[in-house]
Amino acid sequence: MGEDLLRLREGDDVAVALRDLRAGERHGGLVLAEDVPRGHKVALRALRADEPVLKYGQHIGVASAPVAAGAHVHTHNLRYDDTAPRRTAPAPPPPTATPHEMSYFNGYVRPNGRVGTRNHIGILTSVNCSATVARLVAQRFQDHEGIDGVVALTHNTGCGLADDGEGLAILRRTLDGYAAHPNFGAILMLGLGCEVNQPTTDIPTMTIQELGGTRKTVDAATRAVEELLPDVARARRTRVPASELILGLQCGGSDGYSGLTANPALGVAADLLVAQGGTAVLGETPEIYGAEHLLAERAADPRVAARLMERVAWWREYVAAHGGSMDHNPSPGNREGGITTILEKSLGAVTKGGSTPLTAVYEYAERVEAKGLVFMDTPGYDPVSATGMVAGGANVICFTTGRGSVYGCRPVPSAKLATSSELFRRMAGDMDLDCGPVADGRADLETVGRQIFDLVLRVASGEPTRSEELGFGAEEFVPWQLGAVM
Repeated sequence: MGEDLLRLREGDDVAVALRDLRAGERHGGLVLAEDVPRGHKVALRALRADEPVLKYGQHIGVASAPVAAGAHVHTHNLRYDDTAPRRTAPAPPPPTATPHEMSYFNGYVRPNGRVGTRNHIGILTSVNCSATVARLVAQRFQDHEGIDGVVALTHNTGCGLADDGEGLAILRRTLDGYAAHPNFGAILMLGLGCEVNQPTTDIPTMTIQELGGTRKTVDAATRAVEELLPDVARARRTRVPASELILGLQCGGSDGYSGLTANPALGVAADLLVAQGGTAVLGETPEIYGAEHLLAERAADPRVAARLMERVAWWREYVAAHGGSMDHNPSPGNREGGITTILEKSLGAVTKGGSTPLTAVYEYAERVEAKGLVFMDTPGYDPVSATGMVAGGANVICFTTGRGSVYGCRPVPSAKLATSSELFRRMAGDMDLDCGPVADGRADLETVGRQIFDLVLRVASGEPTRSEELGFGAEEFVPWQLGAVM
C-alpha cells in the first residue's frame, strides 16, 4: 500500500494510516475520500451497510452505513456486532522464535528455590483500616543499602464484604501470592483487628487494636522491620537461567499502533522466553474477547481451550448482568487513537501472546506453575490485572502503551514499551523502549522483539525501569474486588 498506509493481512478491508492523511491523496490506486488521522483506518474498497469488515484477517465489526473506498472507517460508520457471521482471511504461518543461545540473568534465589528480580521488604495490609499505619511505617525507611526498599502495599477492601464469598477468596489469594513472592525478602502484615479478612496464613501479623493504637503500632512495626533488615540485605544476586522468569504481558492506553508494533513485538519476546523454558502470562480477559478463538486453537490440549472459553463466557454473563456490553471496554482514548470496537482492540491485544501453544489457564491471582504461554483471567483495568499477575508469580512485567500510560509496579519492575516513536519522544521520561521503528520500516518485529527480550534480562538483573526511577508502584496495588460492599 505504500509507506503511509499499511494493510495488515491480504484480504483485509481496511488499512492503517501511518501519518495524518489528507483528502485527495493518492496511495496506489486508492484516493483518500476524506482526512484520516494517524493510527486510524481507511476503507480499501466500498463496503455495503451491515457488511462484515476485516482487519488482521479477522472480523472487527460491520459497516453501520455504506462506506466509500478511501473513506475514514471509525465509530461513525463501523459498529460492534457479535452476532454477525465471522468472516476471516487465511492466517500466515507464525514466525519461529529461535534463541541464539541459552540466556541468563542475575536474580535472587530464595531458600524455597523461587527466583526474584528485586529485594524488597513488604508491608501488606489485611484491611483498608490499617493502610495509613502501614504507610507511616514504610516512610521511616529510605535508601537502605542491600535492599530495593520497604514498600507498603495498601488497598480499599478487607471488610464490609461476605466472609465466605468469592470477593474475600480473591483478596486472600492475592495477599497470599504477594506474601510468597520472591521479590520480597521479608513480609509483615498489618491489620486493624476486627476486620472480615482475618489473616489465615503464617505471615507475621500485627493489629492496631491489640497493640494499643496508631503510635504504638507504628513503633512496634518499625522495630520488626529493623530486625528483618540485616538478613534481607545479605541477599546477593546470582546467575540463573532465563527459564526462571515469569513475564507478565500487559497493555494499557492502546491506540491504532498497538497491534502493529509494540504488542506483536512483545509477542516475539514472549516466544523467545518460552523457547528458553520460561513463562509468559497473558491476561485481561475482556481484551481478548473476539480473539479468544485464536488462543483456543493453540491450546496444548482440549481442557485448556475449554477452560479459556469458560472464563470468556463468565465475562459475557457478568457484564450483561450489570447492563453492559463487552464493547464498552475501548476507552475514549482508545477510540481517539484509532480503535473502534472491542473486537479490533482484542485482535491487537492478543498478539502480545506470541505464537507458542497455550499451556494453562489460571484464575485471578492463582499461583502460576506451568511453563510456556499461560493465560490468567484478569479484568482489563491495568492495575487490577497486573496485581493478579504479580500475585501469581510474575517477576517482570512488560507494559505496552500507545496513548501514554505511566503505570509502575512494586515489588515487580514494569518496563513500558511505546507503540510509536512520537510517543517515545514525547514521554521519554516514562518509556523504556521505542517500538515505533516497526511502523516506519526502520526495524522488523523480530529485531524489536529481541530488543524487548534483552531489556527484560537487563531489568531482571537489576537495571531500573523508568517507573522505578520515578517512584511508582505502591498506589498501583489494586486487588480485584468482587461482590457487594456491605
